[in-house]
Amino acid sequence: MKVGMLYSRIRKDEKLLLSELRERDHEVVKIDVRKQQFNISDAPEEFEDLDLVVDRCLATSRSVYATKFAAAYNVPVVNGPDVAEVCSDKVKNSLALVEAGVPTPDTDVAFTKDAALESIEEFGYPCVLKPVVGSWGRLMAKIDSRDAAEAILEHKETLGHYEHKIFYVQEFVEKPGRDIRVLAVDGEPVAAMVRSSDHWLTNAAKGAETNTFELDDRALELVEKASDAVGGGLLGVDLMEVGYDEESGEFEEYTVHEVNHTVEFKALNEVTDVDVPAEVVDWLESKAASESDAEVTA
Repeated sequence: MKVGMLYSRIRKDEKLLLSELRERDHEVVKIDVRKQQFNISDAPEEFEDLDLVVDRCLATSRSVYATKFAAAYNVPVVNGPDVAEVCSDKVKNSLALVEAGVPTPDTDVAFTKDAALESIEEFGYPCVLKPVVGSWGRLMAKIDSRDAAEAILEHKETLGHYEHKIFYVQEFVEKPGRDIRVLAVDGEPVAAMVRSSDHWLTNAAKGAETNTFELDDRALELVEKASDAVGGGLLGVDLMEVGYDEESGEFEEYTVHEVNHTVEFKALNEVTDVDVPAEVVDWLESKAASESDAEVTA
C-alpha cells in the first residue's frame, strides 16, 4: 500500500501512524501542505500512484482544501472533504447530529451581538459561547452573568474575522466532571476514554486526566449514529453523560457534543490496552483494499 499523509507538523499521533505503516512495509509519502502547491487540473507528483491519502492537517482551512484537491485528483481520502467540512464547523456539526436524531446540546446561532445576548438570556446562566471553528477548547467561554456576556460579545465583535461574528451559543450541560472521547472507524469504536477535570473544560489538551471507559449499548448506538451523521471515517466522537438519577446514582443518557475529523489519539493510546495505531492501520488497509476492488469492478 502506498499512503500519502497530509500534514503541517509531525506530532506524536502522526509518528505512531508512520511507525505502524512502515513496520508493515507500506510506502509512505509525507506531504507537507505548507510547502505544497495544489493545481486545479494537474495533480502534483506526490499524489501519483497513491492508494490512499490520510489527512492529518492541523489547520482546519488547510484540511478542508487539501482534502478537496486530493479527492479531485481521484485519490481516496481519509477523511474526505465532505466529512471535513461538516466536522470542522460546529454549526454544520450540530445540524448534522440533530438531523440524524442524535441527542446534542441545545444551541442557538446569532449574527449580531444583540441577538446573541438575547439567546444567552434565554438560555440562562451559565451558558457557553464557542467559536464556530476551533479545537482544544480554545476561545470557549462559560458565561456566568450578563456583565460577562456583554464583555465577551463585545470582545468577539472587535476581533475582526467574520467567523467571530457568528455567535454559537449553547446550553451549559451539567456533567460529572468528565466527558468521553471515542475513537471510531466508520462507527465502530476502537477504544474509549474519559477525560476528567475540575475545570468545566475537560479536553486532554487542557490537562484533563484520562482513563479507559467501557461503552454501554446506548453509547455504542450513539457513536454509530453520530459517525453516520457526518459521513463516517476515522473520527473522534465526544459524549457527555446527562440525566442523573438520584436513586440509582447513575447518569441515564448521553449527549453528543462534537464529532472530530482529524482526531488525536496519543492520550487514548497511553491509557487503553488496545494498540490504537495498529487498529487504525488495519482499517486503512481495509479501506485501500475496498477502493481497489471498487476500481476493478468499475
